[in-house]
Amino acid sequence: MFNIVLVEPQIPPNTGTIGRLCVNLGATLHLVKPLGFDIDDKAVKRAGLDYWDKLNLIVWESFSDFLDKHPVGNNTYMATTKTDNLYFDADFKKDDYILFGSETKGIDEKVLLDHPEQCITIPMGGAGRSLNLGVSVGVVMYEALRQNYEGFEKITIQNSLKEY
Repeated sequence: MFNIVLVEPQIPPNTGTIGRLCVNLGATLHLVKPLGFDIDDKAVKRAGLDYWDKLNLIVWESFSDFLDKHPVGNNTYMATTKTDNLYFDADFKKDDYILFGSETKGIDEKVLLDHPEQCITIPMGGAGRSLNLGVSVGVVMYEALRQNYEGFEKITIQNSLKEY
């Protein structure tokens, strides 16, 4: 449904949590090296629980390799604290690429400056600097899902209510 791109993620539990989110959204997770952990790290798999083997995962050797194959265009959004473009004003479409930078440095500022119209942000109060990466991905992706909900392959819950 969507492509979630983590550029140089550093914290294994964030990536595991986002992987689990991708499985539940039917999204592809793109990880751009260098990673701050081994992809087989127990913390990644623990956060992803039993979803990790169901994940559609693509690993890129570098951000430039990713951008060579998927240049920033109308089907790309980049999450950053360095814009006033609110994520809920974006017009998300199926198959969009939604990029999130590393927990420590975000997305390369040159790429952001070259494409300011593709930058989005989550509004926050003045006391905070940023949100956790897993939370940020969840917030943005469920807005993207809300905008594209028709045709979404929903999980059906069988036997959720039982009489005893």
